Amino acid sequence: MPNQTNYTEACNNFDKIYEEAIQSREPVVINSEGAESVAVIPTAELNSIIETAYLFQSPENAARLLAAIERAKARTFEPRTINDLCQEFGFVEEE
Repeated sequence: MPNQTNYTEACNNFDKIYEEAIQSREPVVINSEGAESVAVIPTAELNSIIETAYLFQSPENAARLLAAIERAKARTFEPRTINDLCQEFGFVEEE
């Protein structure tokens, strides 16, 4: 669960909230009485969430991603190097 603080504390200690969000990689929720809450979240984390949501918009892509996750969890494939994969798929650097 994300850390939470109130608006007044956030205004008085924003530098600490900023550092906490960066260090923990978790959002810090700022509550204000009678208003909607907001969150301070590292930009990289936000971009990752947006990209994941985009990738899962297509049902076909979502199914492929979920199947890949299941294969990874099952460890049915031996790890391979990038060089091995490049050779297998014909991505050879020209000199």
